[in-house]
Amino acid sequence: MTPAELSSTVLHAVRRAVDAGELDVTVPARAVVAPPGPGGCGDYATNIALQLARPAGQPPYRVAEVLRPYLVGIDGVADVVLTGPGFLNISLGGAAPAALVEEILSAGTRYGCADASDASDASDASDASDAPDGSVVRLHCPHDLRAVVVADAVARVLRCQGALVRVTAEGFDREWTAALGVRVDGVGPAPLSLPVPVRPVPAPADPLPLGRDAARWALLHPAAHDRPRIGDEHLAQREGNPLFRVRYAHARSRALTRNAADLGFAAEPGPVPDAPQDLLAALGDHPRVLAAAAAHRAPDRIARHLVAVADAALPFLPTVLPRGGEKPSAAHRARLALAEAAGTVLAGGLTLLGIDAPDHL
Repeated sequence: MTPAELSSTVLHAVRRAVDAGELDVTVPARAVVAPPGPGGCGDYATNIALQLARPAGQPPYRVAEVLRPYLVGIDGVADVVLTGPGFLNISLGGAAPAALVEEILSAGTRYGCADASDASDASDASDASDAPDGSVVRLHCPHDLRAVVVADAVARVLRCQGALVRVTAEGFDREWTAALGVRVDGVGPAPLSLPVPVRPVPAPADPLPLGRDAARWALLHPAAHDRPRIGDEHLAQREGNPLFRVRYAHARSRALTRNAADLGFAAEPGPVPDAPQDLLAALGDHPRVLAAAAAHRAPDRIARHLVAVADAALPFLPTVLPRGGEKPSAAHRARLALAEAAGTVLAGGLTLLGIDAPDHL
């Protein structure tokens, strides 16, 4: 069961409880499904009971108690545990990783984008796509390199969520396009159509000497209200550099595919008994992160999410291939598929940030 399917399952449980007369509420349009927070457990958690408590006229925990039986019996749901004021913590059955991996590999680097799947139904942002009706989202930034880079990344993310975007700036240097791959649709004062201002804290130094990839990462990884660090640490080929870890994890996943081909087998989604739950949760959370990044104009959320995916994937990757005289098995093919899914998510996220994802590093 994918995060999008689980979100629909939660809504179906609410609908069944309403039909049975146990809840008197209007079934919402969407249910937020995300990895459990502090104190949570299982694979995913939803706050639907807290959302429905007031209209139901009942405490959140009681609403959660009503909904739990309608979720426990669903195929693919192994258990549901109530925590906190009324969070439903959902553990999925063994087939869940296979379904998630299959969804990612089918969508490719467009996984999480509006035209790739319905996964955005599981997002926490009601305005994630911003302009599904064809209206234009207008971003406007000052004559500042970081502002232009952030606006460029925001535009990429909004477009991946189905929005039409126009970026304007009060000033623009042509070398920025050649050096960092940014572009704007117009230069001059803010248009009269109430544009969305993009004004992050400016960089303290010129990032162009870092090169396109490291410079964009340096400007996009910090939140807009944080001052970015511009230094050679972004070029370091070591684990202390988050950009290196993200790109290295991607390159390692691609190397595993090549090595597996040399051994005569390929990826095939299937059960992975020893699959790291933090990796599965991070991969399943990718559509929600993209939707939230679009809604909040915050590409830094994607950058930090990619670091989380890489940090969860790196300890797993050495376990993928057969060891010694071991012959490739279904378990190896399933592990390889999971590794390829992680690499796919990393490549897709880096692309949205305008950063290259090399197969060799």
